[in-house]
Amino acid sequence: MTKREKQYFGTDGIRGTVGTPPITPDFMLKLGWAAGTVFAKKGGARNKIIIGKDTRISGYMFEAALEAGATAAGVDINLLGPMPTPAVAYLTRTLRAQAGIVISASHNSFEDNGIKFFAGDGTKLPDDVEFAIEEQLSKPISTVSPQLLGKASRVTDAAGRYIEFCKSRIDTDLKFTGIKIVLDCAQGATYHIAPSVFEELGATVISIGVSPDGLNINENSGSTSPQLLAETVLKEKADIGIAFDGDGDRVVMVDHLGNIVDGDEILYVIARDRRRQNVYFGGVVGTSMSNLGLEQALDLLDIPFARSAVGDRFVMRELLERGWSLGGESSGHIICLDKTTTGDGIVSALQALSAISRTERSLAELTSKLNKYPQSMVNVRIADSADIAGSSPVQKAVAGVESKLGSKGRVLLRPSGTEPVVRVMVEGEDAAEVHKLAQELAEVVEKEIGAGA
Repeated sequence: MTKREKQYFGTDGIRGTVGTPPITPDFMLKLGWAAGTVFAKKGGARNKIIIGKDTRISGYMFEAALEAGATAAGVDINLLGPMPTPAVAYLTRTLRAQAGIVISASHNSFEDNGIKFFAGDGTKLPDDVEFAIEEQLSKPISTVSPQLLGKASRVTDAAGRYIEFCKSRIDTDLKFTGIKIVLDCAQGATYHIAPSVFEELGATVISIGVSPDGLNINENSGSTSPQLLAETVLKEKADIGIAFDGDGDRVVMVDHLGNIVDGDEILYVIARDRRRQNVYFGGVVGTSMSNLGLEQALDLLDIPFARSAVGDRFVMRELLERGWSLGGESSGHIICLDKTTTGDGIVSALQALSAISRTERSLAELTSKLNKYPQSMVNVRIADSADIAGSSPVQKAVAGVESKLGSKGRVLLRPSGTEPVVRVMVEGEDAAEVHKLAQELAEVVEKEIGAGA
């Protein structure tokens, strides 16, 4: 049986450059109608969809288009305005909506935008619902009779609701009094949320990246560019720095020495703290890109570790199948299923900060037992029909590199899900050797299955 392929939905919704199909106003109008039609069939007498967005300028345009389409399908709309992606997941659940829509391109620059959906329970949409929406997109728009049209209203207390939710994700006896934090909100959706969360928990907060203008989201800031955060932590002599991405589902931290602490290290800190408190979480799910050092450090703590494919959807699937509650990616997308239903940068940061507060040890001390292996990655442009597994020379070269590394390293060839390239990653103890081996392997891939081969 041939596997069904989605036309629009990728691993994390629909994303692309604004003005280039499908990221256009007319498509968003149709998408709002298609989603509204699908969810109207699932709901009761009145159906409701929540719409939130990040701070990029195109969000206004797409918010209006989605609203028009969904109301034409007879679905009520609750508008949240700028809100982090995980906040939309939370409010979809607590406001008893059929679905939540996030208008965001996450960590991308303002020229891009996209759509993410949440089901009524605050989790990502299952495949069958995405297929149903795509099937509806192939049909012409029809409007329900006037008396059945949906209504739109604004949720005026959305920010306050989510701030209180975030604060409730840590023990009530914990206070961060005396901790000096620099927050980088990436000029994105956490700009009016994160500072209040940490201030209300007692921390001294210095905020950067909190002046969005629609065009500066993720610009030299946030979790993908934490250099300014590191500089500010050192300048302000802060205890810790915390950076989110544009839609607030990722977090990267900086210790008091100015060292960047990625998602692997944050996962380790949270897992170690859970184990110390005898809180059951099963084990940790990482991805094929998670550092070998994380796996070894968790093994020393007798914490099981498993790898999934890259992408939070696959991490979530592995967690649910195993009955575990903690997982994530080195990029900082961390899932704490015992605290919330999706990856949440603020909630994840609070878990790490709780470990610091409880142990009265610095972030640098808490990550000191995790020795990350050097990684080197090379992107090789490949032909559309390239077959990595079927190329004997490539597989022979991979085996040769793996033999040289032994048990102290890894090789990964991963086709990109968004562009015609294969990512050649080598990981090992010696940075110079790792770089050399990655370059050599990339040359073999280029020669055998590259775009010009």
